[in-house]
Amino acid sequence: MKLNYTQTILIGLAFLSISAFWQMYDNIIPLILKNSFDLGETVTGVIMAADNVLALFLLPFFGSLSDRTHTKIGRRMPFILTGTGLSVVFLLLLPVADRNRNLPFFITVLFLVLLAMGLYRSPSVALMPDLTPKPLRSKGNAVINLMGAVGGVYSLIMIRLLVGSGATPDYFPLFLSIGLLMVLSVGILFFTVKENEEARKKNALNGPAQMNAADKAAATGAALAPDVRRSLVFMLLSIALWFIAYNAVTTAFSRYATHVWGMENGGYANCLMVATVAAIISYIPIGAISSHIGRKKTILIGVALLAFCYLCAGFYNSYHVTMNLFFGIIGFAWAAINVNSFPMVVEIASSGDVGKYTGYYYTFSMAAQVVTPILSGYLLEHVSYRTLFPYSVFFSVLAFFTMLLVKHGDSRPEKRGSMLENFDVDD
Repeated sequence: MKLNYTQTILIGLAFLSISAFWQMYDNIIPLILKNSFDLGETVTGVIMAADNVLALFLLPFFGSLSDRTHTKIGRRMPFILTGTGLSVVFLLLLPVADRNRNLPFFITVLFLVLLAMGLYRSPSVALMPDLTPKPLRSKGNAVINLMGAVGGVYSLIMIRLLVGSGATPDYFPLFLSIGLLMVLSVGILFFTVKENEEARKKNALNGPAQMNAADKAAATGAALAPDVRRSLVFMLLSIALWFIAYNAVTTAFSRYATHVWGMENGGYANCLMVATVAAIISYIPIGAISSHIGRKKTILIGVALLAFCYLCAGFYNSYHVTMNLFFGIIGFAWAAINVNSFPMVVEIASSGDVGKYTGYYYTFSMAAQVVTPILSGYLLEHVSYRTLFPYSVFFSVLAFFTMLLVKHGDSRPEKRGSMLENFDVDD
């Protein structure tokens, strides 16, 4: 059984469009709030946190709603098309509000954009496991993550090319370029991937042998078995813990590098770039590795490497070139975790609950990203900047131990027909 890479890349176009939007959003919206509307850092921070807060409610709701939706174009596609269309319309109103310096209009439209994006994020991500056989979902998720990275890079290039000079440039060309990418990506997805037809093919390929405990429980009307439910709880807890650890560093690293290591002129960005490039390079190989040793082992290796690198970084009193090595390992470790954690969550779900469980995944990851900037920020301000890496080590270690308690959702490597086939890695 081999992954259909062409189809998976096409499915990933939805996530590419989402990632392009958020890359632009995170970079440009704070600048508009500060430079166009003269809002302070605290108010800007509250507004920028709104997307994570809304996600706690929107993502599980629309994920679950899409599970129960049945149309001629599929379960997920109506949400993807509607969400993308509304998002682009509202997106193009933001530079208009900025140009007119109309703050109430800007905040209203921003809220509507966030609602529209929340409408289709879970259905978009759920489409991959919907159409991908269970043993191949880690490889599929690796491709989806890679497509997301492409979307993020596109936005950075457009920011570089289309944002003019001055404190308050005209952002309409940039917003238009993102909107066009979103429409083009989802349009190609809609016309090339027939959701209902591909879902029938996947279900026929899976067959009864691929039914997990949740599928069997759903078929008989029984509740999820206690041991399976316990694995789900520990899996979601692990997701929250490693996001708490990782997001603390990504959020505060620029301030840490400036205050503790004395780095100037944005030099800290090199470390983050190394981690990002390492993660992108690692996505596909990690998908192959996890198909051979299993998702759980791959995640545990990633969490252990994350804790080790944070521990080592905490001993540095100033920047040294070897930090690039540690950040490269951090990128690999984060990719190992990211590629496999979502497939483990939806593996526990029944085939009819993938959207709901996708919402669970994002609820716990988003909750962590709401909590950790506040908690780690308090320690940085009131204790010491030196608390950053020990903080992340502590939560990484906790995630390692909670992950050990997860007993379901792993992939079982396929048995080979002969010893020689174990060396066949072309899939």
